[in-house]
Amino acid sequence: MKISPLKIGVTLVIVGIIWTAFIFDETEIKYDSVILKQSSSFETKLEFSGIDIGFYKLYMPKFAGEEVFVQILDTKENVIQEEMVQTKMSVGYFDFDENGEYTIKITNIAKNPVDIEIEFGNTNSQKMYPSGIILLVGALIVITMIYFKIKNYKIEQPEENIS
Repeated sequence: MKISPLKIGVTLVIVGIIWTAFIFDETEIKYDSVILKQSSSFETKLEFSGIDIGFYKLYMPKFAGEEVFVQILDTKENVIQEEMVQTKMSVGYFDFDENGEYTIKITNIAKNPVDIEIEFGNTNSQKMYPSGIILLVGALIVITMIYFKIKNYKIEQPEENIS
């Protein structure tokens, strides 16, 4: 039984997608929800290890133009990233290279209370290289095989009756 390269490519793409999904699933993420009054702050900490990329996602369900100020602090309480958020949802990324607790600090600078949902975690991007390579190889095989199939495909056109 001969297996076509197209089926091999599709299989590699599926394996790469499933592997990447498992990596996302095992990522440690901290979820919090808080209502910040005017000029108040909220912070949450999470343990990071190794060298990788961290992320945070802020969502304000009842957004009405409020502004919040976000800071990411490293293990020594140094600011490694800061941003002014003026949108309903914001996602930010930061690099970390030390083991320890990293902190996200959110300050309400608006005049009204702000309801915020927070996700804070590690992307585990370093673990995604093997699955990404498998996914890329599979996609290239699929594209190449489809190109060769389409290249040799001919459509007969009806002759035009010119009177």
